[in-house]
Amino acid sequence: MLYLLDYGAGNVRSLANSINKLGFEFKWVQSPEDLKKADKLLFPGVGAFGPAMQSIRDKGYAEPLKEYIASGKPYMGICIGLQTLFEGSDEAPGVEGLGVVPGIVSRFSAYEQDGKVKKSVPQMGWNSAQVVKTRNDGGDQDAVKYGFPDPASGDMSHYYFVHSYRAAYQPDKHADWVLTTTQYGSEVFISSIQKGNVFATQFHPEKSGRAGLELLRAWLNQPGTIDPSKERLLLDPLQVATPSPQDGLTKRIVACLDVRSNDDGDLVVTKGESYDVREKADPATPTTQQTESSPSSSKRKVRNLGKPVDLALRYYLEGADEVTFLNITSFRSCALQDQPMLSLLEAAAAKIFVPLTIGGGIKDSVDPDGTPRPAKEVADAYFRAGADKVSIGSEAVFAVEELFERAAQNGQEGESNPLEFNDACLTGKTGIETISRGYGAQAVVVSIDPRRVYVGEGEQVDAKHLPCVVEGVKGSEDEGKKWWYRCTVKGGREDRDVDVIQLARGVQRLGAGEVLLNSIDRDGSNKGFDRQLIDLVRASVDIPVIASSGAGTAQHFVDVFTQSPGAQGTVEAALAAGIFHRKECSIDEVKSTLLEEGFKVRREDVAAGAGAISKQ
Repeated sequence: MLYLLDYGAGNVRSLANSINKLGFEFKWVQSPEDLKKADKLLFPGVGAFGPAMQSIRDKGYAEPLKEYIASGKPYMGICIGLQTLFEGSDEAPGVEGLGVVPGIVSRFSAYEQDGKVKKSVPQMGWNSAQVVKTRNDGGDQDAVKYGFPDPASGDMSHYYFVHSYRAAYQPDKHADWVLTTTQYGSEVFISSIQKGNVFATQFHPEKSGRAGLELLRAWLNQPGTIDPSKERLLLDPLQVATPSPQDGLTKRIVACLDVRSNDDGDLVVTKGESYDVREKADPATPTTQQTESSPSSSKRKVRNLGKPVDLALRYYLEGADEVTFLNITSFRSCALQDQPMLSLLEAAAAKIFVPLTIGGGIKDSVDPDGTPRPAKEVADAYFRAGADKVSIGSEAVFAVEELFERAAQNGQEGESNPLEFNDACLTGKTGIETISRGYGAQAVVVSIDPRRVYVGEGEQVDAKHLPCVVEGVKGSEDEGKKWWYRCTVKGGREDRDVDVIQLARGVQRLGAGEVLLNSIDRDGSNKGFDRQLIDLVRASVDIPVIASSGAGTAQHFVDVFTQSPGAQGTVEAALAAGIFHRKECSIDEVKSTLLEEGFKVRREDVAAGAGAISKQ
């Protein structure tokens, strides 16, 4: 019997769904005694090393887990399930790991060896895995039987990584353990280990599409313990540790679905035009009937572009690297009672095996009966329903405003860079902080909605916003203009005295792991992404950035991923909604165009393999 060990991590539902999809059964570990009953054990995990080990020890799993591994019965770990096998982690100094694998897990460097070239931390996205070890079954042909493509075939699959900490590959310590390595920037780390009965991955197979499902199936089909004497290295350990000129990280294409209830109470995917999600006014309809509060009989109905789960599944099969649901329903003020949205996530997670992000209503709130609901409790429910990341919007702006207020109280009034604020400026109580502490920075996305504030001739800009001032590019429609980017809340309806650099740096300081950068000025314009806005934010933070708003053609994705002169890099991902919904441009068309221009993207025939994957 296969058992799954859930220490209380984030989204484990997706792994359970993957196992069911592959036709296998399992039981959850309910007590330390269950570890003795298991014939196979799978330890998933999304979160931080410290809380994970603390939970394992508090529940009495630590020693029985080590005994299980020593028994020789098959063990598979995912993400934290790999990292806890090591002796410890710099993420939680002084906290001991299980000590099965030698070495300490450490953080990615935000800068490369020259100290100048910057890379984003966490690593978030699809990267390749170099197979270092193979297995000889006694026949004439060596083959990799762990679910990875045979290196001799030349095939290269991509797997989904989302982590700030990794086990750097050290040949003297890990030659017996390493199965695959992966390179991020110039850092080579262990992406999977295999020794005898122990198999573990840093990436998430359950979120790695068809390639990940194949890998899971290969492990689930293993009859028992693998004889270590039949394992051998394919490559020289020192050669493996030498970085290549370029890593294998791909550019991500994210499909976004704005979800809300229509006038009949059904959840639909919609898309706003200047943030208005209702159909355009019919001149024959009296103006008094064309308001947001119009009854269902009004001709100004909510724009309906499809059913959320059906549309999301279409994008998964078309090759979307991630799917984002933005909850713009009235339920946001009482998120835990939003059963339709939770049910939507559960249904989507059962069919879609790439990362799912949910935004809207992730904040401290109070139920109608007076029950307080912290933001982390709301996030907990979304993670259990199938989300991999949560997106926070307006609440992030308010949290950063309060961060500046506390900085002033602590004598940092003249500082304008929140990344330099000391720990006394943090309360540890904001939604970003509590969710990040429990699940890791990679679980928290902040959605930023800035708009341009144009500066007239002779007009002065507040000194604190001067770093955010840009000028129109020569030869463009903005030539001769000057502006800065002010952040907004409540879906762009209210301006705040915080600029986009302050906000992006502020949320990184609070613990966010990714920025979803929208543009009110470009939304729905089909003119392309706002590169000046994007370059401004990309240069200001060390965390991944998703570009959003304005895409109208496949070429616009090429443009946003092409490095601007003088810039140190580009965004890691780009998001679109309307052009995909209306089939003006497909995800496959975007990826084909990017490939033609020399960009690395993930492509696999998910649709063709969907039927085969479901069979053992």
